[in-house]
Amino acid sequence: MRVEIWSDIACPWCYIGKARFEKGLAEFAHRDEVEVVHRSFELDPNRPQGDTAPVIDMLAAKYGRTREEARAMEAHVASNAHAEGLDYRTEGRDHGSTFDIHRLLHLAKARGRQNELLDLAYRANFAEERSVFDAGTLVTLAVEAGLDEAEARAVLADPGAYADEVRADEREAAELGANGVPFFVLDRRYGLSGGRPAEVFTQALEQAWQGRVPQPAGGPAADAAACDVDGTCDV
Repeated sequence: MRVEIWSDIACPWCYIGKARFEKGLAEFAHRDEVEVVHRSFELDPNRPQGDTAPVIDMLAAKYGRTREEARAMEAHVASNAHAEGLDYRTEGRDHGSTFDIHRLLHLAKARGRQNELLDLAYRANFAEERSVFDAGTLVTLAVEAGLDEAEARAVLADPGAYADEVRADEREAAELGANGVPFFVLDRRYGLSGGRPAEVFTQALEQAWQGRVPQPAGGPAADAAACDVDGTCDV
């Protein structure tokens, strides 16, 4: 069975949702027969490359809040991350275009190292003092994930490299009706959105395996914490 996950590195609920999904998958009896594929989804596709801003400033402007209120929003998300055993910095992070990251993730997919690079990119963005919007950092992450440095540099230097693959993923997400991430598609039959609890993912996997329409606890998928296509994230 294949599970496809649309996500964006800039989305905190994608970071949290990945951890919850993996916990749910670990409890699934047929976990060794599940192929997980990560697909591209930009929350801010029109943002120019190189245009970055502090996350706190971005949140304050987007929600019309004070900086202190934006910090409180980040603290709430951080508490959810910590509950999953994830580190999360509420200060010092920046926000920018994730297009280059997605292109590099497609290279990693072609080389069988996609999950490794995705984990490293999430950790760098949300937990460490490393900006994923810096080309040098991306090359370092690619090498840490097991990719060839020269090949990673060549992809980043060529704006067209894997660009079609990123756009194809995004078109497909729109065709499937995804208006937020993380968005999970199980066996091309059932969909779940948002960072749901681990046990809900286990239940959905079991029901998808059995060919039944999943009825996960906690209400409709729209109720789950997620980030929308306009870049707005639940807090």
